[in-house]
Amino acid sequence: MAEVIRVTPTQDGTYTVYRGTFALISGLTRLQAERYEASLSRQRRHGLLAAGT
Repeated sequence: MAEVIRVTPTQDGTYTVYRGTFALISGLTRLQAERYEASLSRQRRHGLLAAGT
């Protein structure tokens, strides 16, 4: 099963990006966190497509 990538807010008003239970990066604005999450999703899709050929 693939690990879920998610963005969660912190108490100081910043956001953290997680893959499964591991924090990948923290201290981001919401826009930065969402862009980072999207780039990880694109990389994962690209890797899966390349592996399938």
